[in-house]
Amino acid sequence: MNRHLAFERLHNFRDLGGYRSADGRTVRGGRLFRSDSLGKLRGEDWTRFLGLGIGTVIDLRYPWEIDAKGRIPAHPSFRYHHLSIEHRPYDQPSLGPEVETGPFLAERYLEVAHDGVGELRQALEVIAVADGPVVFHCASGKDRTGLLAALVLAALGVPEADIIEDFTLTERATERLLADWRAEHPGQEPVWPGYGRAPADVMRRFLAALTRQHGSVRGYLSGMLGVDDEMVAMLRRKLLDPSGEPADPSGARVGAA
Repeated sequence: MNRHLAFERLHNFRDLGGYRSADGRTVRGGRLFRSDSLGKLRGEDWTRFLGLGIGTVIDLRYPWEIDAKGRIPAHPSFRYHHLSIEHRPYDQPSLGPEVETGPFLAERYLEVAHDGVGELRQALEVIAVADGPVVFHCASGKDRTGLLAALVLAALGVPEADIIEDFTLTERATERLLADWRAEHPGQEPVWPGYGRAPADVMRRFLAALTRQHGSVRGYLSGMLGVDDEMVAMLRRKLLDPSGEPADPSGARVGAA
């Protein structure tokens, strides 16, 4: 199943619909999206984006990233929320080739999970109460976006194997993300072989670390973020098909990254 939506300048825009929860219900298509930077939206991409009917945009990047690369253009059809969940910046392209992708990124995600407690809770609240479809994004739509996607899917009761699989789908966008980096750095190549990659080992290690430290991902959500049963119920009412029958994600799911 291809979850990527076709855009010219966006490479990692995906629908999170279609996953089955533990109770047999299905995540509704066309309700929750994840993406690389929406500051790249222009022309036909902008028209295509507006056609999705998105009512809420959550930008997970640092303020300095927004200053340098721009944010999504303002529009009356949606509300924009800036919630920078990462507090310790690091330069992935410059990491040495000896740095193992899985252990390194899993540790960075764990830092974000503990540093960004306030912003992560706010993001989940925004998703739970938003009117209409929601999209959240960072720069490449992989790390910060992948972390938040994992937490939302876990709250919905999606099995760990599917959460890990969803993370790895960025691999379909890796070459285009690398092409963007090369265009911004003429004549250079990222030093780190893991740049732009999303191997399953990263998310598997991260979820295992949360479980070791908090008993389960749900234990982290409740104990660290204060995501109580009421908020989980709100997320499930908003994002799960109430019928319990499989639901195809929206017809917007076309093309490949």
